[in-house]
Amino acid sequence: MKLKILAFGIVKDIFGNSEIELQMPETANVKDLKNELEEKYEALKRLKSYFIAVNEEYAEDDLQLHPNNEIAIIPPVSGG
Repeated sequence: MKLKILAFGIVKDIFGNSEIELQMPETANVKDLKNELEEKYEALKRLKSYFIAVNEEYAEDDLQLHPNNEIAIIPPVSGG
């Protein structure tokens, strides 16, 4: 299945774009997506943490993905 993934903050720099498409197996879950992204974009591994949101909610690793999901990669946020 083809997934559209939105990137925010530093993740946009890592991806080189604010949105990417990624081909994944039909059985993919959030953990599979993290593994694939970290393999393709090794700089993602160097972030202290990041979150994956699916349909505007933070997703657990075992959440099954679907082609129509809105998926976003959210880096750590700092402020002051």
